[in-house]
Amino acid sequence: MSLEIRVADATDIPALAALRRQAQESVDDPGFEARFAAWSESEGARRTTWVADDGGLIGCASLFEYRRMPAPDRDDSCWGYVGNMMVVEERRNAGIGSLLLNAVLTAAEERGYARIVLAPSPRSIEFYRRAGFLDAGSDAGAHRLMVHPSRPQG
Repeated sequence: MSLEIRVADATDIPALAALRRQAQESVDDPGFEARFAAWSESEGARRTTWVADDGGLIGCASLFEYRRMPAPDRDDSCWGYVGNMMVVEERRNAGIGSLLLNAVLTAAEERGYARIVLAPSPRSIEFYRRAGFLDAGSDAGAHRLMVHPSRPQG
């Protein structure tokens, strides 16, 4: 089967939970799948998750929409937070992460987000830099923040 990058739906929840569990395989948590399903449902339309599917899920990435509180002196705006990006170990470095990230960035551009931010793992910093993300400044505690410059709307 060929690789497909697509938006996840409710039928993907068990496979997404399994993918997430695989990323944290040393942790024994018998209630995890139920908590994952409840969390996924609670996220609603503000979180979009893309999956890499080649007959089974081998990767995912999500984009959470943050809506700024309206202010009298500025236009309403939203920005996106990229998270939960992972590709199974045996399929890494084959361009799958780039395909997932491209789907996320395309959606963010279509939605007109003012900015896209993420907190990368140390291992992924160079991957995000190659995709155009910049360091947002100083480290924020244990989390480094990176920002993707917004593209001009035309």
